[in-house]
Amino acid sequence: MRWSQRRGRRLVALASAVVTLPLTAMLTPAAAAPAPASTPAPYALVPQPVSQQALPGVGFTLTAKTRIAVLSKDAAAVGVGTYLSKLLAPATGFDLRVVKKTDAPDNAVVLDPNGPKKLGAEGYTITSKKNGVVVTAYGAQGLFRGVQTLRQLLPAAVESRTKQSRAWTIAPAKISDSPRYEYRGVMLDVARRFFPVEQVKRYIDEAAAYKINKLQLHLTDDQGWRIAVDALPNLTKVGASTQSGFTGGTNWYYTAADYKEIVSYAASRFMTVVPEIDGPGHTWAAQTSVPELRCDDKYAKPYSGFDVKISLFCLGEPKQKEATQNFLRTVIKAVAEMTPGPYIHLGGDEVPGDTTQEQYDSYVKTATDATTAQKKTAIGWHQLGQSPLPAGSLLQYWGEDDDRATIGTANEALGIRHLREGAAQGAKFIMSPSSQAYLDMKYDVSTPYGLSWSGYVPVQRSYEWDPATVTGKLDGTGVIVPAQNVAGVSAALWADRAYEGSNALPNSGTRWPEPKDYADFMSFPRLPALAEVAWSPQSARDWTSFRQRLGQHGQRWTAAGIGFYAAPGVPWAGTVRSLEGVHGIQTGSVTLEIGGATADGSELVMWAPNRGPKQLWTVAARSDGTYTLANTSDGKCVEASGEPGAVAVQRTCDGRPGQRWTISGLSNDDRYTIASANGGLLLTAASDGNGAKVTLQPNTGSALQTWTVD
Repeated sequence: MRWSQRRGRRLVALASAVVTLPLTAMLTPAAAAPAPASTPAPYALVPQPVSQQALPGVGFTLTAKTRIAVLSKDAAAVGVGTYLSKLLAPATGFDLRVVKKTDAPDNAVVLDPNGPKKLGAEGYTITSKKNGVVVTAYGAQGLFRGVQTLRQLLPAAVESRTKQSRAWTIAPAKISDSPRYEYRGVMLDVARRFFPVEQVKRYIDEAAAYKINKLQLHLTDDQGWRIAVDALPNLTKVGASTQSGFTGGTNWYYTAADYKEIVSYAASRFMTVVPEIDGPGHTWAAQTSVPELRCDDKYAKPYSGFDVKISLFCLGEPKQKEATQNFLRTVIKAVAEMTPGPYIHLGGDEVPGDTTQEQYDSYVKTATDATTAQKKTAIGWHQLGQSPLPAGSLLQYWGEDDDRATIGTANEALGIRHLREGAAQGAKFIMSPSSQAYLDMKYDVSTPYGLSWSGYVPVQRSYEWDPATVTGKLDGTGVIVPAQNVAGVSAALWADRAYEGSNALPNSGTRWPEPKDYADFMSFPRLPALAEVAWSPQSARDWTSFRQRLGQHGQRWTAAGIGFYAAPGVPWAGTVRSLEGVHGIQTGSVTLEIGGATADGSELVMWAPNRGPKQLWTVAARSDGTYTLANTSDGKCVEASGEPGAVAVQRTCDGRPGQRWTISGLSNDDRYTIASANGGLLLTAASDGNGAKVTLQPNTGSALQTWTVD
């Protein structure tokens, strides 16, 4: 049997030069449809609560005398109060005292963990009025989730780590909320690029602010082994000496004390750590440390490169097979004993093609038996589904849109067959589709880090998908995993290309950001988008609403020191944009571009956004109040004859009437209509799909006649 599937870490053809601008993956053509009518959310809350209502009045203002009253003696509930006090202290300068009470006092922030059971473990309500705020939950975890919403009802400056002089008023609101999925995770690849403990803790805080409750640590791979195992000291003495692009490390791993600190810190944020011990592929670092895992019984040379699918345990020889089994039992037992959470992730993907099914099945049985022996639940990438699994196992689906396109055909992708085999066993699934949830995918052609083998992934693409249908065809039909078997959603931040100019291999002049800076840039704003996918009801999610709310969070991230990517198409608060200048012009999820032809008269088309020069337009004002739209690739202008149904084309700019456009802003929005000055008809996309034509049409109020000019 041969494995040709990859989790998105395959080696792509390397460009000879660094590209300096972003792109997004192709979209499947979709029928034109009006955008859903959405009522503007009263507050910019992410994830969107199940219900929220703005109340009359001015809200509750914090002062130095405000108390955080916890209506319980439970240590965990009191701990949430202490967390909130410490969270607010730097920016406000207040040392808000936490007190235990039996009744809710006025003029206080009240945390009540004695709410009704129907709220569930993570549900909560908030009522904020002039005389105080009450957060109610059924236990401490729900209080903690509610506190994350409460902080978003305060001014953005509350995220600052230094004292700010201003009023601290919690907006008046009534909120009721609970999560769609229990499993809401993010995976951090510390094997390819080591994240020091403090940087892991920083990322925990950033993720917890958006109600993420699982942290998967990819602890082992070809480039490094990051967790100490007392019985096998060479794993960290030798196996931890390399990273992608680096050699000679002596402390690039977590000691038992380090790991305990991470686990404890995550638990204080009600986040469960999920350790991943990859195999039987991605095991080179183990082979540098334990020669019995190799068919020649010789140590492998430590690897600091960027290739994938280069390693495999020796599974065909009886002696090495037994050594591998003993190795797995030792490692899994040690990691399980250090991990209070219920999960061990066993990897299981990207296995070199000379592995037989019998060998793979034997490995999976040993790994899952060792996991269940420690009373842990086994998780694996969805390729693990091809082997028999213990009851209750979880599989993590990372397939891409190209795989989904084969569903139901005679040539289904191998990963889709593995997905079917896992679903047939009744496994629950964590959805991490690479085309939407892989945070190491470039936003567009200008992104300095990461790769784009699963397409470019702008924030809109991270947001506009449904975990319940992502294992179906691109039109949402033919779903393989039943909705009731979807356990949740997890983002994944791989770190093998965490350097500038990542389209090519690094050289002596390559700039490497700190791991935290790479994580911030690639995660924000996409991690909050995925957090809303995982938390909010599908019926409550809408891109138009989300982009407006998300735009308010940039100021929060700036105050918190998060170096985020100011994605185009999002109205970032505090950013003054002029219509004049270079812009992308987008409707729905597609962008205006010149297409393949460049001759005068060539028709314009809509395509998935990539921020390449063919999709960028220089908008220039004329003295008569109209504008011209010239493409940055060839300098030609958008032109249409002015007749109904006239196709928009490009033509050498000469100022003729068909090249003049009136751009009008819509009320209470940052969207526009673009009308021909030669008759007043509106620029209209034929559909929200790749290749759609652009024509002039009468104003019908269609969503395909409204444009963002980013």
